[in-house]
Amino acid sequence: MLNVPSQSFPAPRSQQRVASGGRSKVPLKQGRSLMDWIRLTKSGKDLTGLKGRLIEVTEEELKKHNKKDDCWICIRGFVYNVSPYMEYHPGGEDELMRAAGSDGTELFDQVHRWVNYESMLKECLVGRMAIKPAVLKDYREEEKKVLNGMLPKSQVTDTLAKEGPSYPSYDWFQTDSLVTIAIYTKQKDINLDSIIVDHQNDSFRAETIIKDCLYLIHIGLSHEVQEDFSVRVVESVGKIEIVLQKKENTSWDFLGHPLKNHNSLIPRKDTGTEIVKPYTPVSGSLLSEFKEPVLPNNKYIYFLIKIYPTGLFTPELDRLQIGDFVSVSSPEGNFKISKFQELEDLFLLAAGTGFTPMVKILNYALTDIPSLRKVKLMFFNKTEDDIIWRSQLEKLAFKDKRLDVEFVLSAPISEWNGKQGHISPALLSEFLKRNLDKSKVLVCICGPVPFTEQGVRLLHDLNFSKNEIHSFTA
Repeated sequence: MLNVPSQSFPAPRSQQRVASGGRSKVPLKQGRSLMDWIRLTKSGKDLTGLKGRLIEVTEEELKKHNKKDDCWICIRGFVYNVSPYMEYHPGGEDELMRAAGSDGTELFDQVHRWVNYESMLKECLVGRMAIKPAVLKDYREEEKKVLNGMLPKSQVTDTLAKEGPSYPSYDWFQTDSLVTIAIYTKQKDINLDSIIVDHQNDSFRAETIIKDCLYLIHIGLSHEVQEDFSVRVVESVGKIEIVLQKKENTSWDFLGHPLKNHNSLIPRKDTGTEIVKPYTPVSGSLLSEFKEPVLPNNKYIYFLIKIYPTGLFTPELDRLQIGDFVSVSSPEGNFKISKFQELEDLFLLAAGTGFTPMVKILNYALTDIPSLRKVKLMFFNKTEDDIIWRSQLEKLAFKDKRLDVEFVLSAPISEWNGKQGHISPALLSEFLKRNLDKSKVLVCICGPVPFTEQGVRLLHDLNFSKNEIHSFTA
C-alpha cells in the first residue's frame, strides 16, 4: 500500500461489494433490442403518461400502479413508469413485475447494479417519492437536524441563496436491509477516485472533490451498519451513491445527527489528513526483451497507476519528485501460485485498471507453466485511448501463439471494428471455451466492484466452480 499526505479521510478495509444474485435472460421479440429502446426514448413519445410533468408520489399512489400496462417502480427514491420498457427488458416482464407498485431498490441492487438505470429510464421518470414528515428526537437544540437526508426547507432555501444553484446536496433512501446515501455533486466529471468514504463505529464520513473544495458529509448514524459498503458513480449526472448494509432489518426514522463540518464545502488547502490506498505491483514490461535496471539488492517496485486530474489521491502521486517519500505497508492478498499447478487453460477478465494484477500473471503463466495450452485475456475499457499497454499486449500475443487478446469497448468511436458493450453472458460464453472438455482451467477477474461482482455471478451461471474462479479487488 502507498500512504501519502492528501486531502481526504482514510478508508482502511473499505472494499466495495454488492449483494450477490442471479440473472437470466429471456428471448425478446423482433424490434425489441437495446438499440430499439434507445430509438424509442429519443422519439419524443410520452413514456410516462404525464405529458412531461414530474410529480411527488406517495406510497399509496405507488401501490396503485402494479399492472403490466400500468407499472411504476421506485429506485432510490425516484419513481419510473416501466410499462413501456416491459418488452425490452432482457430479464423478462415477470422480473420487472416483482417490484411493481413498490420500492425495487434492493431487487435492482441484487442483479442490475452494473446497469446505468438513470440513463436507461430517464424518459420514464414520473417523479420522486414524497417525504413523510417525521418527529425527530432532540440531540441538541442548536444543531441543525437532518430529516430523511435533506435539510429543512427553510435551511435549504437559505443555503442555496447563499451558495448559489450549483451547491452540492445529498439525500438518503432505505429498504429493509440497505441505506443509500446519494450525493448530487452537480459536476459531471466525477469518478470513483474523487471520493473517499469511511465509517467507524457509528460515524459516517464521505469527502468528495468539488473543484478546489471538498464537500463533506459527516454524520453520526442513528443505527448500526455492517463494515462492507459499496460506492457507485453515475458520471453522466454527477451523482454518487453509497450503499450501507443495516445490521438489523428495521426502518430508520432519520439518518443521524450532523457532526463537525457536515454538509459543508472546505477548501482543499485547509485539510491535511492521510489517505491509504492499495495498489498492485507489476513487472516493468510484458515483453521478455525488456531489461530491468540492476539496483542494489533489487530494492525497487513497479506500479501501474492511472492519474485522475480531479481525483483525491493520484494527483498527489503525480506531483511527487525524486527524493520524496511515501510509506509502503507489507503486502496483502490471498492469491497462491499453487493455483497454476498443471493448469491447461487460463482466462483473464479485466476492466480498466483491473488489468494490473494480470501483468505478473501473464509473465509467470507464459514463462513458468509448461502444462499451459492457452491464455486468453478479455480487456474491457471505455475508449481505445483507455487501453493500457495495448501495443505490448499485441506484441506479446504475436510472439507467443498461446495468448489471445480481445478488447471490448463500452463507448467506442464509429470506426471501431472490435467488440463493444459491457460484461455479459453472450460475450463470456463465446470467450470461455476450454481447450479440452475436461482441461484444468482458472478464470481470474479484476475491475471496478460492480464489474467483478457481475462477472463472478455470470461465471457461476456458466457452470464454473468456485475453485476455478479467482477475483481480485481493483
